[in-house]
Amino acid sequence: MFLESIRMSWMNITKNKLRSFLTMLGIVIGVASIIALITLVRGATDNISAEVTKLGGNKIFINIIGTPLKQGLSRDDAEAIKAVGNVGGISPTISGKTAIVYKDNVIENVSIQGKNEVYFKADPELIRSGRAINMLDLEHESRVAVIGSNLVNDLFFGKNPIGEKILINGITYTIVGTLEASRRFSMGSTNDVVIIPYTTALQSLGVKNISSLDVYLEDTNLADETVEKIKGILNRAFNYKEDSYTIFNMGDIIESFQSIMSMMSLLLAGIAAISLIVGGIGIMNMMLVTITERTMEIGLRKALGATPYTICLQFLIESIFLSVIGGLFGLLFGALLAYVLAAFIGIEISILFSTNALAMGFSAAVGIIFGYMPAKKASCLNPIDALRSL
Repeated sequence: MFLESIRMSWMNITKNKLRSFLTMLGIVIGVASIIALITLVRGATDNISAEVTKLGGNKIFINIIGTPLKQGLSRDDAEAIKAVGNVGGISPTISGKTAIVYKDNVIENVSIQGKNEVYFKADPELIRSGRAINMLDLEHESRVAVIGSNLVNDLFFGKNPIGEKILINGITYTIVGTLEASRRFSMGSTNDVVIIPYTTALQSLGVKNISSLDVYLEDTNLADETVEKIKGILNRAFNYKEDSYTIFNMGDIIESFQSIMSMMSLLLAGIAAISLIVGGIGIMNMMLVTITERTMEIGLRKALGATPYTICLQFLIESIFLSVIGGLFGLLFGALLAYVLAAFIGIEISILFSTNALAMGFSAAVGIIFGYMPAKKASCLNPIDALRSL
């Protein structure tokens, strides 16, 4: 009897192809929206999270605002912070902008950053070719440079830049390395940056102070205590002036960001689910119309001995068929849409089984919930009243 109900349900769906297609369309759009939105949001979240995580959950970022008497940190201040317990290393940043010259090519207003070897050790993937800045470069205040990918293309297209000489602020530097191209969702692009030893930058850029400092922690569980000790050093350095510096614990920022993105993903999925509810209403409307059209058939089947359960089952199976088939088409179109948009945006995505299962489970539930009332109505028809239409 169950197989016969399935056969009759399928026959009724295929007999009214256009109406069945229009009924399924709402489900198709709903499932496709859920698949595409969840996949894209997860892909974007993963890409951005990877970039944020690169900043380091074990990192404290110190930005110096300064006071009229003291514009930034001295090398002695930086060494004092490095000596704090639980600090595994520090990476100062000296920033400036100037023109760089290679032969007859001049590029104006290029960002020059002074860094140390810790900056490169924290992210080994920074270097594309050549080498990073090392301790010897810092000790000898070497005039060496590591350049970004855009500068490589602009100045050395089709040529190996390692060993070439460039002028920075009128001083000759030897290129010892190149940087990997920053991804689209990178938190701070290095594509147009020249990095030199920070000790050299203090001498050659006319900058006398350290403008920012990355502090790497050995144990993130002691981050709060370490921050308090660093604040004590900074307060003494700037004579306890308020707003002379800011400190960011990257671990807290990463946790907050991931929490926000998870909430956003759920919100977008909820918005997309509204389409499924609309599709479910369409299924219920079609089933109610079908019952009206098939009143005579229902009455005849009941007169021949069909039970209310059998009648209800047939109409419920029709509703589930419509929602599940619509869900399968929605999976296909949703995946296709997600990959097309991901390629356009420039992010990497992967459609998880859990996402597919969620969308299909929701579409099947819509078929059952919105199909039950019409099916129940059909099963409760009085056979005598139904046969009067003969």
